[in-house]
Order: sequence, then structure tokens, then C-alpha cells
Amino acid sequence: MIDIRPKVIRPRLDDNSRKMISDLEGRLKVHVSVLAQEIGPRSIFSPEKLNAASNYLRAFWEKTEYKVRAQTFEVEGMACENLAVEIPGRRNPEEIVLIGAHYDTVSYSPGANDNGSAVAALLELSRLFKSEMPAKTMRFVAFVNEEPPFFKTRHMGSLVYAKACQQKEERIKAMICLETIGYYRQEPKTQKYPFPLRFFYPATGNFVAVVGNLRSKPLVKSFSQHFMKESDFPVECAALFGFITGIDWSDHWSFWRCGYPAVMITDTALFRYPFYHSHEDTADKLDYHSLSRVTHGLYMALGRMVGTSGALYPQGEQN
Repeated sequence: MIDIRPKVIRPRLDDNSRKMISDLEGRLKVHVSVLAQEIGPRSIFSPEKLNAASNYLRAFWEKTEYKVRAQTFEVEGMACENLAVEIPGRRNPEEIVLIGAHYDTVSYSPGANDNGSAVAALLELSRLFKSEMPAKTMRFVAFVNEEPPFFKTRHMGSLVYAKACQQKEERIKAMICLETIGYYRQEPKTQKYPFPLRFFYPATGNFVAVVGNLRSKPLVKSFSQHFMKESDFPVECAALFGFITGIDWSDHWSFWRCGYPAVMITDTALFRYPFYHSHEDTADKLDYHSLSRVTHGLYMALGRMVGTSGALYPQGEQN
């Protein structure tokens, strides 16, 4: 259940990687600032702000020359939408790797980390891959209504989306859920866990986690291995029983429900972040350099997963 961490020699980052990380740091900060400071709390209880967030995502993707597809459904008399963009695979277009993040917040929180950090990474990953030619199809999706009171209900945006994928018999080979990925600490005793994980994992909150259920264990292990081969950022991984607290607290749960392998990428949220689901979840609380390193690692790991055209790896290195 616990010891699935790959044994990998971590890389030294080259000049191109360091430049990318530096560029990402500024870009990610802009996205989070717009979402958390200019827009603020965004949910169907503040429909104008929720619409402002979806309009921001749509405008970014259209400017990046994507065709945006909206899945619209009604909740309590309001039209809600999941937004998606896609890069068709050049060799195996029917095989889909889906990267998702929710763009709503709890009604009283600016949501800089939850989930502005993840939405920022989603946007930048989609921008970076726009010039790539993956072997498998890549789909980037921004989900609505992840937060209570809609979490794990039929109105949860990712569940609506996953059920539609299931009905269309889409071959989603992996769902990568980005959830609260912007807060890191170097001090000891800054990391907590649900029982019994504290006996197996570090007490310093300086890592990003790759988390899945037992059925998603192969994906947890392979994605963690890809990340470790391409990034020197600390990472921990776990494939756990579903009853462990927090293991299913995001949009990956919806894809588990529909039979798809899925993992959550997270800074562990409330087990580390003291401003979780509060009005203090503001843009100044995030560690943007670490967030940019994580985003770079995700980009490189996803490149290995989808088999890019060679811009990321020398010929023959893709897998």
C-alpha cells in the first residue's frame, strides 16, 4: 500500500529548464493574481465572479489558438460550464490523457491556492504543449462546482464530465487532477497526514504528492517515475485505500467513479496549508518559485506519458 516510490536518479536541470522555470514563475503569478485578487471568491453563489473566471480561461485559451468546448448544465437555475481544449494525438488519437483542475472556490475564499494555483498550472501546461505533437490526445479541462455543497453530488462538474466521457466510451488512459499545488515549507514539522501515513512520509512540507487509489497504483507509480526522471523537485507518492481521509477530495474521484485511472497532484492542502478554505487563501501566500518548478516537472512528465514529437526528448527517448 505504501512503498511504491520508484528508485530514480534525479536529474540536474539544464539551462533551458532553468529558463523555463523562471518564465513560468511570472506567468503563474499573473494567473493566480487575476483569479484570487481581481475576481476573488467564485461559485454559483457569486455568479458574476464565476462567469468572470470562466471568461478568463476561455480568453486565454482562445488567445493561445485553441478551440474551446463548453459543457453547459444547469444547477439551481444557473448555467454552469466545464471548459475543455484538446490536442489530437498523432499516432493514437483515441487514447486520451486528461489534465484537469476546478476553477470554483468555496463561497467565502479568494482561492489563491485552492484552486488558483492548479488552474494557473493547467493554463500554462496547455500553452507549453500547444506547439507539441503528442502521440496520444491531450485534453485540458477546467471543472466547475468541485467545492461544497456540490462535492460528490450529481452537480459536481467533473462528475458530469466523466459520466459524459463514459457514455461516449472515450478511452481516457489517465486523468491527472491538479489540486492545491502552490504552498511549500522548508521547516520541520510543517507536514501533517491522516492516520497512518505519518509513520511512512516526511514531516517537512517541501514536496508535491502524487496520490491515487489502489486501482490507480500503476498510474501513480509511472507518473511519479516520469516526474522524478525530469525534475529535481521533491515528490512523494502513494496508492491508498479509498477510506483514508483526503484521498478522494478532488475531481479525480469523479473519474474513479466512472472506471478511469486517475491521480491527484497536490501539496496536500489542509494537511499543510494553514489558510485552506479561508478568506486568507490569498495570492501573497503562495511559493511561486516552487509552483513553477512543479509545473515544469509536470510538463516534462506529461511529455513522457503522451509521447511528444521530440521537442522534449532526443529521438528514441519518448515512452
